[in-house]
Amino acid sequence: MPQKLFYKPGTIEELEEDESRKSPKFRIGGDSPLLVRDSNAGISSLARISTCNSSFTHVPTILKQDSSKKSFRPGAVRKIRRRAVFKNGDCNILQSRISKRGIRYLQDMFTTLVDIQWRWTLIIFALAFFVSWLAFALIWWLIMFTHGDLEDQHLPQNQAENNWTPCVLNIHSFTSCYLFSIETQHTIGYGVRTTTEECPEAIFIMSMQSIIGMMIQAFMVGIVFAKMTRPKLRTQTLLFSRNAVICQREGHLSLMFRVGDMRKSHIIGASIRAQLIRSRKTKEGEVLSNFQTELNVSADGCDNNLFFIWPMTICHKIDEESPLYHLSASDMLQDKFEVVVILEGTVESTGQTTQARSSYLASEVLWGHRFEAVVCYNKDRQGYEVNYSKFDNTYPVDTPLCSGAELAEFYKLQDVPDSREIAIPSP
Repeated sequence: MPQKLFYKPGTIEELEEDESRKSPKFRIGGDSPLLVRDSNAGISSLARISTCNSSFTHVPTILKQDSSKKSFRPGAVRKIRRRAVFKNGDCNILQSRISKRGIRYLQDMFTTLVDIQWRWTLIIFALAFFVSWLAFALIWWLIMFTHGDLEDQHLPQNQAENNWTPCVLNIHSFTSCYLFSIETQHTIGYGVRTTTEECPEAIFIMSMQSIIGMMIQAFMVGIVFAKMTRPKLRTQTLLFSRNAVICQREGHLSLMFRVGDMRKSHIIGASIRAQLIRSRKTKEGEVLSNFQTELNVSADGCDNNLFFIWPMTICHKIDEESPLYHLSASDMLQDKFEVVVILEGTVESTGQTTQARSSYLASEVLWGHRFEAVVCYNKDRQGYEVNYSKFDNTYPVDTPLCSGAELAEFYKLQDVPDSREIAIPSP
């Protein structure tokens, strides 16, 4: 009698006890009860437990594992991998013991000023002008002092009586030199203080201050503009789902997550990538603690290039080429890995390339769930409406708890014809 493909929770152990008394079994995948073939009747069945009331983080304890693998014990503390990429896209990287770090950063001063926090940028912006004003005010004061314009008989109120021509008119003290420095650097031109032909050095300093002032202004305005228009800020309106899910699609287990864009200005040439970060041991015994493996992802039957006009579900098929092919639900409870997802594209309004990042730990993957639909046609508004309140919502679906390899082996056994149905020709 053929067995059911789906079972209610709590019925698998009873069926296994009854079958063990009747006939021996040939099991696929070690001692796993997920895939069973009856050697007498030639019937194969897949024990699939309903996940409607459970997620990836909870698997019934009736799931038995191979003795060579780690088994999940109820009440055990689960090991959580330290996150390399935060949910907001920032990398959890701390750099230390860099030789000549200050000199290296100063050599790329523009990038350094763009990357620092806003408060430091504004402080440097203000200091650049104040320091330049004070520096040139000191130079003007030295010119006046050496020429003798600051002597009592050569002050502006006594210049007509003594027939004295100063380097700069209406200079009384250092304060006057500071005001004249600001007027010269920013071409304010109040018309009170002006240079004369008496001092060639004053003419030269006035020309140099005008050029240097324009360079400082252009440099600082460029930094503020580059900081305000950074494509990194565009990533604040690019959304990733809170959790990833694993369910069946087209007969294969698939790892899926969702991406969305809140703005009406779209991302041109959007592409999506995913990488798996986990520890790996080589044949020589070397342990690679942060080994990165590229995951093949696609969306709606296309490749990783997206026509990104509404939220899309990105799918990674767990097949023979997937590093998750031999990982079951119970194995994932003990495994430590991180899936880093990267969305790249060109901002339509500015033409700059932007990159949004996020990641999913093993504890953030829901086994046996599927995303709810968020796009529907609104007849009243005559357009497709995206309901972002359901962006992170999932609903449970029946999904095998075995690995992708065991599931593929089961389907192969289903395709093998029963030996009793093969007609044996008579001699």
